[in-house]
Amino acid sequence: MRILVADGSEVFVERLTSSLAEVTGIEIVVHADNVPDAVQEIRKVKPDVVILDIRMLGGSGIDVLEALKEDQFKPIVIVLSNYSSRQYRRKCLQSGARFFFDKSAEFHKVAEVLRSLTGILVDFAQAGAAALDVEMTQHRGRAVPALVVDSAGGEHWDEPLSGFDRIEVSVASGD
Repeated sequence: MRILVADGSEVFVERLTSSLAEVTGIEIVVHADNVPDAVQEIRKVKPDVVILDIRMLGGSGIDVLEALKEDQFKPIVIVLSNYSSRQYRRKCLQSGARFFFDKSAEFHKVAEVLRSLTGILVDFAQAGAAALDVEMTQHRGRAVPALVVDSAGGEHWDEPLSGFDRIEVSVASGD
């Protein structure tokens, strides 16, 4: 799984890279420290996952999300920020982020999500999955991330995701 990190702090990027080194199956392919470079690199590199901060040079992570809304290619976006108020959380999720974590309190959840996504991607690739996306869905009365996979199989799978009750995985027809 190819990952792009968009964060203005070189020190934080080094810490994140170090903590993710133990996660098998991922590769941090590029780092962007400002909004224009982040948008350009996402469009050029087409990473599977983007780890995005809200505060960036040249704008905000929300600007990155808004710029990508019109694009056909949509990576899974994990917002990891110290700006974790409900307003920022809501705006990021409405703008296309699939996960939102507080840097100081939920930093460890990024590795958990990536481990789960990596394992599920391997399973789906072996099953012939054509595309993968993450959407928010209702489960047990609350919003949780759900993986949506395009495949010829038309099956429905449930897979656990660390840090959440369960993750619902839907395999839909690719017609």
